[in-house]
Amino acid sequence: MNYPNPLRFNPAYSVVKQYFVHMDDSVPQKIVVHKDSQRGVHFRRAGPRQRVYFAPEEVHACIVTCGGLCPGLNTVIREIVHSLNHMYGATKVLGIDGGYRGFIAKNTVPLTAKGVDHIHKRGGTILGTSRGGHDTMKIVDSIQECGINQVYIIGGDGTQKGAAVIYEEIRKRGLKVVVAGIPKTIDNDIPVIDRSFGFDSAVEEAQRAINAAHVEAESAENGIGVVKLMGRYSGFIAMYATLASRDVDCCLIPESPFYLEGEGGLFEYINKRLKQNGHMVIVIAEGAGQELLVEKNEQDASGNKLLQDVGLWITQKIKKLFIRIIANKRLTQCSADPTYMIRAIPSNAADNVYCTLLAQSAVHGAMAGYTGFTSGLVNGRQTYIPFN
Repeated sequence: MNYPNPLRFNPAYSVVKQYFVHMDDSVPQKIVVHKDSQRGVHFRRAGPRQRVYFAPEEVHACIVTCGGLCPGLNTVIREIVHSLNHMYGATKVLGIDGGYRGFIAKNTVPLTAKGVDHIHKRGGTILGTSRGGHDTMKIVDSIQECGINQVYIIGGDGTQKGAAVIYEEIRKRGLKVVVAGIPKTIDNDIPVIDRSFGFDSAVEEAQRAINAAHVEAESAENGIGVVKLMGRYSGFIAMYATLASRDVDCCLIPESPFYLEGEGGLFEYINKRLKQNGHMVIVIAEGAGQELLVEKNEQDASGNKLLQDVGLWITQKIKKLFIRIIANKRLTQCSADPTYMIRAIPSNAADNVYCTLLAQSAVHGAMAGYTGFTSGLVNGRQTYIPFN
């Protein structure tokens, strides 16, 4: 099927008619290349097309959120519903309650533009979320039984891998169903895209914990503030919050291994900094220094290795250092772990705008008939990135 884009007849979006995206427009993954290098990878440019694959009355969409919480989830949900409704006149939208498990249990809730109008002001996700619970056959069976033809999946790398498998099964069955992903990771560790939504909000909130730790440390004799932030495999939140705060003396991240004792070790730096300044603040990402702890092979529901509490560990190590080496000095420690505070906040202004663009891009792509993609910002341009 092929229909004129409803935006052409909507006076509220009259300016869009001048800027329909050509189907051959693309965005390069790398903008800085050597003159003799090959062309490289390009992604389709996101945006409204002149013609669409679905008529508005045909659309029966669903939205699901999976994995951990992140600022901006409700904004993405809201903007998908509003884009389908106000831009394309598509009003049949279901929310899948409880992540991938909700497909199997058929936990659905109708989503209307009026019903989601103010949810962007709240943290978390109105649809609920869960880890694991992915059964491809049962999920696709549920999609088929419910007559859904647009599936919007919001989640991290594990969720998007699951979305890719769902897309492949739908393709094998020959169903007229598009699968669109919106990448979510508060850690900002998806390498292809410029940044992930919720990251700016997380950095902003993390500074509150750093500021509190700095006030406590500065007010005490030999005060040491330790702040543990999110970052399983990457230290973007820890590093950006450190750079923004300017009150941090040491930032420990997974990408940069460290050791405790000996020349150039953490203990040597702590001793030196306390002599110079009388206090210090340490920020540590949750995945930093895990190789120094006793290894455990436990996993969470998503299959991720359960990390040990590196914040508690390093606090105890510093205390033992003072008892053993600097016994004649008083030590005052304060520790902060704002992980759940950061995850649960509403998104800030910058993330709200970014979530809006990601959601609208996903809807434009799905309405145009693209499938098996995730929407993402590449070199400052909204793009469609294939799952595979």
